[in-house]
Amino acid sequence: MATLDLVNIRKSFGDVEVLHGIDAAIKDSEFVAVLGESGCGKSTLLRIIAGLESATAGQILIDGQEVGNRTPRERDIAMVFQSYALYPHMTVIENIRFPLELAKWNRRDIEEATDTAIAMLNLGAVAKRKPRELSGGQRQRVAMGRALVRQPKVFLFDEPLSNLDAKLRVQMRAEIRDLQRNLGTTSVYVTHDQIEAMTMADRVIVMNNGKVEQFGAPLELYDAPQNRFVASFIGSPSMNFLEGVVTQGSAGLEFAYQGVAMELGPADLRTGPVTLGIRPEHITVSGSNKDGLHGIVTSQENTGDRTFLVVDINGNSMGVISSLRLGVAIGETVALNLDTTKLHFFDPDTNTRL
Repeated sequence: MATLDLVNIRKSFGDVEVLHGIDAAIKDSEFVAVLGESGCGKSTLLRIIAGLESATAGQILIDGQEVGNRTPRERDIAMVFQSYALYPHMTVIENIRFPLELAKWNRRDIEEATDTAIAMLNLGAVAKRKPRELSGGQRQRVAMGRALVRQPKVFLFDEPLSNLDAKLRVQMRAEIRDLQRNLGTTSVYVTHDQIEAMTMADRVIVMNNGKVEQFGAPLELYDAPQNRFVASFIGSPSMNFLEGVVTQGSAGLEFAYQGVAMELGPADLRTGPVTLGIRPEHITVSGSNKDGLHGIVTSQENTGDRTFLVVDINGNSMGVISSLRLGVAIGETVALNLDTTKLHFFDPDTNTRL
């Protein structure tokens, strides 16, 4: 267990800078996800923490001690890779205990630590099998066992669930999170999957083009995104946006969009151009509101427990999610009613939250 501090981490490949000053203070025993699209720099950042890459500038502190000049082994970090990286000629037991043999632990401690890891990960029934005889989930457990058996200060996970099918990913999400809670080991988990990040992490670092866009608790990112990128990246389907103007009406502030004025109620906003954001689940559909937003249904998906619509409003596609079976047809004109207590506003020039 340890704290992990990243201070102004920068990385360049030649003249191309891929990490632009990453700062993050990760608490003891905290599970932090690093979330971003492919190419945003999240795996490079993880490799720098692990010591597999060197930073161009900045500091990595574990328990307050600078480790930037230490080898991966000296940092007391264990890493779980996407590809499992198991030795094919070794059994499960042999794979798990191998790092301890390299570290020259005594035989009794090796056996005790290996037995504990196998029991914790429910691998007893397959302990004498080789990797080719295991399922994808079992292989991932072995990779985790090989990492946790060393009792490191920090766990690093590099998209460990990407090779698993959807059902197994859900199962392994819960298993990894439960394991981390039980062990209390500080963990950094890199993923492009927002569901993994939102359901597993205590806090999430959202990265974009080598920068941290926001670092906070999952619901904080969802409820109060600091900018338009985070607002659009967090949530599935993503947030809808309308480019309009805030004006002063007779009863208070209003949002005007394509000739439709919407009363905002109490709102701490300046007048002028704004970008309004609204999540699909905060829009309801009706056929009656003649003075509100109207659009044509262009797509409909029914999943049993909910309905997802795409509604075209003069060229602007709006997603709508409802727990009701709406009974509308593609091509039908519907009215959209926005929950004014769930609106988000962004500066149209800087894309920052207002």
